[in-house]
Amino acid sequence: MLRSPIICLLAHVDHGKTTLLDSIRGTAVAQKEAGGITQMIGASYVPKEVVEKVAGKFLKTMKIELKIPGLLFIDTPGHEAFTNLRDRGGSLADLVVLLVDVKQGFQPQTVESIKILKSHKTPFLVALNKIDLIDGWKNHKTTSFLESFNKQPSHIQQKLEGKVYEIMGKISEYGFDSERFDRVSDFTKQVAIVPVSAKTKEGLGELLMLIAGLSQRFLGERLEVRGESPKGSILEVREEKGMGTTIDVILYEGVLKRGDEIAFMSFDGVKNTKVRGLLLPDLKGKLRGVEKVVAAAGVKICAPNLEGAIPGAPFVEGGERARLEKEFKKYLFHGENEGVIVRAESLGSVEAILRLLKNANIPVKDAYVGNITKKEVALASAQEDRFLRVVMGFNVKVLHEAREEAEKLGVEILYSNIVYKLLEDYEQWVEDKKRALKEEALARLPPPAKAKVLPGFIFRASKPAIFGIEVLKGRLRKGVKIMDEKGKVIGEVREMQKEKEKMEEAGRGEQLAISCDGVVIGKNLKEGQVFYSFISEEDVGEWEKRLEVLSEEEREVLNEIKEKVKKVII
Repeated sequence: MLRSPIICLLAHVDHGKTTLLDSIRGTAVAQKEAGGITQMIGASYVPKEVVEKVAGKFLKTMKIELKIPGLLFIDTPGHEAFTNLRDRGGSLADLVVLLVDVKQGFQPQTVESIKILKSHKTPFLVALNKIDLIDGWKNHKTTSFLESFNKQPSHIQQKLEGKVYEIMGKISEYGFDSERFDRVSDFTKQVAIVPVSAKTKEGLGELLMLIAGLSQRFLGERLEVRGESPKGSILEVREEKGMGTTIDVILYEGVLKRGDEIAFMSFDGVKNTKVRGLLLPDLKGKLRGVEKVVAAAGVKICAPNLEGAIPGAPFVEGGERARLEKEFKKYLFHGENEGVIVRAESLGSVEAILRLLKNANIPVKDAYVGNITKKEVALASAQEDRFLRVVMGFNVKVLHEAREEAEKLGVEILYSNIVYKLLEDYEQWVEDKKRALKEEALARLPPPAKAKVLPGFIFRASKPAIFGIEVLKGRLRKGVKIMDEKGKVIGEVREMQKEKEKMEEAGRGEQLAISCDGVVIGKNLKEGQVFYSFISEEDVGEWEKRLEVLSEEEREVLNEIKEKVKKVII
């Protein structure tokens, strides 16, 4: 026996996700003899009969006999609906439809979605939406893309083909091979692209055919009903008048009955509760009680002690509490080591961020679901490493008091509604911070430098000595004192010039002329001799507090200088 596959629609803002769902619903309502879509909590259930009615001729062409009972479309996927891992692996979504606007192409949230789909290995296809907006496209009042496409003038067909190839190129950047659905030779190796119009419904037949057919053909084992033990994911936590705290959930496995005991994650750890009521909307949208629901389904659960339930977190049969406790500690924790602080709107989002940061070798001190308050700022300010004094927030509120505290304590708050942008923003912040610290340090500390006198380029022996040099390592700056290889100060750089242009400093590999007070060529400095910028022991100590702003080469020179200065003092 197979359950209904769970389908998520993912898209950038305004790429037509809601319109497409409405279009599927509208088509189903129009086919009255086939029955309508059942509204569920957080989901829409499209029964097998509706799929057969809308996509029947396409199913026959592909020789697909539907065995699945229907399709469950999640209405409010967000990140939690497909990023949250289950015990048997994979994501809540069995199949994802990635909507792309034919005119706008890939946008930040499109890229976000495809990266997460790739990391979770979730099967997906692309719905290339809004084909009706292609200049000159004519609506032929059909749910078939191919039927409408074949009636378009050749130059319009070419325009669409150009858009399809553009999307194929973008998809390939993320390691996927793709093709227009009717030209796919192997659905296990190529991502199918289905041109559609959510507005005119052109392409809807082929899209539903592919969703149903691919789900049944390639997800058969995953869709097998394995038992009655309920497992699901929390979509939302709501306060309902007269009911108290309720949770809207997607049941993806088993049967959930009134009176069952379930275990779920809360901000206070894993809790158990007994299901008092299961609610589904009726045809008028009013909630009605049911005795049981069978996967896959969306349902509202009424039960005591649901306060603090975590959106995006899984729930299981009460006896499986230990598994949840293990998962809770994995994704929601307060660690002993140093690291950044993470706050997100759901467990799935926390998990996605943690995976991203782990791959980038960025340690995490504390990860949780919730808003950014003074508490998070205080935690971040306690980190010894200045580059870890950061709070990362994803789709959460940053309280005003937190911003004030962050400014006072020198903590950076990074916020985004795109997961991978958090990492980009952090890396950019670190780069900017290092540059600012280096500039600040260089303004008052002599930079580490190692150079040599170029033989044959002595222009004046003394008062001041003018000679050619090459910087071997680090940076030599105007105004710094220089010392010999034994650590003895021999003079001070007065001027620097290269190709008749005055310079303030020079880096590795640069050859230039400098003038130095105190240097006497042939006495305290000779042709071919190596010399260093002089850095006092006190300034060496200051640099050692800022080692992160120095390059590896500059650190090496600093260590050489440190040893030479020590010997002189001793």
